[in-house]
Amino acid sequence: MVAARALTRRSSKAARDPVVAYHELLEDPQLADASASMLTEGQRERRLVFGDRPLCVSLRPNLISDWQYAAVNEASQTIYAALGRLERALIDDEDLRRELDLDPHEEALALRDPGFRAASPSARLDGFIGEDGVIRFVEYNAESPAGMAYNDELAQVFASLPIMKKFRTKFPCQVVPTRGRQLTAMLRAHRSRSESAPAIAIVDWRGLPTLTEFEMFQRYFETRGIPTVICAPEDLSYSRGSLRANGKAINLVYRRVLTSELLAKDEVSRALVRAYLDGAVTVVNSFRAKLLHKKMSLALLSDDRYAALYTAPQRAAIAKHIPWTRKVREGHTTYADKVVDLGDFVIGHRTRLVLKPNDEYGGKGVVLGWTIDQHEWEQSFLAALASSYVVQERVPVPRYPFPVVLGRMHFLDLSIDHNPYLFWGAVSGCLARVSSSALLNVTAGAGSVVPTYVIAGSA
Repeated sequence: MVAARALTRRSSKAARDPVVAYHELLEDPQLADASASMLTEGQRERRLVFGDRPLCVSLRPNLISDWQYAAVNEASQTIYAALGRLERALIDDEDLRRELDLDPHEEALALRDPGFRAASPSARLDGFIGEDGVIRFVEYNAESPAGMAYNDELAQVFASLPIMKKFRTKFPCQVVPTRGRQLTAMLRAHRSRSESAPAIAIVDWRGLPTLTEFEMFQRYFETRGIPTVICAPEDLSYSRGSLRANGKAINLVYRRVLTSELLAKDEVSRALVRAYLDGAVTVVNSFRAKLLHKKMSLALLSDDRYAALYTAPQRAAIAKHIPWTRKVREGHTTYADKVVDLGDFVIGHRTRLVLKPNDEYGGKGVVLGWTIDQHEWEQSFLAALASSYVVQERVPVPRYPFPVVLGRMHFLDLSIDHNPYLFWGAVSGCLARVSSSALLNVTAGAGSVVPTYVIAGSA
């Protein structure tokens, strides 16, 4: 009788909890093995790799209820709108702009009107959903949000898995695609400044592990009738008002190369920069995106000295969804409505804080205070003082069981992030990564991408 009651409780929980139900399906060894094989083979066929690593090793996708997905999207769109107000203030206010520590060349490009309203027609907010159900955003990817094509292709692999097909008979769910929205966002920007038919160049350095994603975008754009080339900045030439990529005329650049890396090579960057300054090409995202791509953008949201820039609903969203973030420098600031000496506060609260370079990506230079000892933390803080850094309060990062296929399937408790894509300010889809590391970043070698399924009507 006891066993029967336990089984009844378990079945009842599985009926309510999609994750429990999914994991119970994996108890069928034939279903699990067949699905694991198809996940591996599907990624191989579609070249879903980052360098030489498979993009996904988890046999379960990210599962989120439709009501929570909607709540996260509302928060994302409100924060995006607040960032838009910040961007306009930065353009108008030289003193405020100085807070970003822009290179003079970056600033000159940022002040050039790109020819369309949004500096970042496509963007991504990176965050974590806590056990309280609240998402807290720790970074804003304004320049070149990656992962969209990978995500769409990976979702198609998952849709073919026997376990996913069986799961969806009980839990109707869908993936929100993003690759098409990226193209739409680019075309909208292009139409706002030109009547010419688009010809696209996807521009980034050679030899990057993201090449396979560029190829996915190229195939997708060309199926929509738009000629597309993949090239490096050094393949571009500019003459008589025409930008060319390996001799082919192009007028719309899908810019994946970061501004700081491009400007570090003057000879290489000259063609693209001149074409942009002359208004001869549409560049998405624009070079103005660098204003908000700096990590300092979240400090300018979080710091109450700048609260007047935002509307009351935006201030409420910032307080709820943006962790305390400050520029690393000597002097006083506020924390929990109290004035504190920033240096003393940072030194004394190592386990609650993260140091981040103002202008890096892929987890480079990030120092997690709770992972090092006090001496190393103090040395890191002194180094940050001498450079351009922000300090940010640690956000709660829950861990959940995921079935991982590494030779054989076994369950690991992994952290997961939730990173909504925004296109002209409206959310469509998200990137999710799981990792055993405290730092979730595929570029840094930590993490595995999983597609996100939105479950209709789940509790």
